[in-house]
Amino acid sequence: MNTEAKKQYTISVFTEDKIGLLNRITIIFTRRKINVESLTVSESETKGIFRFTIVIELEPSNIEKLRGQLEKQVEVLKAFYYQDHDIVYQEIGLYKISTSEFVNGDKVENIIRKNNARILRIEPDYTIVEKTGHEEETRALFEELEPHGILSFVRSGRVAIAKPMKRLHVYLKEIGKLD
Repeated sequence: MNTEAKKQYTISVFTEDKIGLLNRITIIFTRRKINVESLTVSESETKGIFRFTIVIELEPSNIEKLRGQLEKQVEVLKAFYYQDHDIVYQEIGLYKISTSEFVNGDKVENIIRKNNARILRIEPDYTIVEKTGHEEETRALFEELEPHGILSFVRSGRVAIAKPMKRLHVYLKEIGKLD
């Protein structure tokens, strides 16, 4: 039985844009019974290359094996893994609150200001609030707003940039994907 403590990792997977790749990547996690806590896919700084940002918890002895399995996928160009101290990361929380909560005093407005959140849209029936930060920060704002009636809440997946300075195009040249 493995008694090694799990650690949180953020994995950046750089890929070509191919249909079905997301499915094949998630199968790698499913087969190993690894829960994906967050998944974000976006364009990268290199034209035609996409970045999957995946947050997981895993034993340190297994992270290198997982990275290797990801890189075995034909369309995966390179995969990196990081711990929180190696990256700069954020997420966005959106909160829909009844506009009437703002009419009945400034309590909700003060909560929003105190949490460095901002109002994105005000409609007659609802107001949309945005909070950018770490998961703990978006969760804390949720808990403060909850007694005032959150109509809807959504949180994005993590977006992250690595602190190490070696640029993606250097890796792509090394593996012959860029001239």
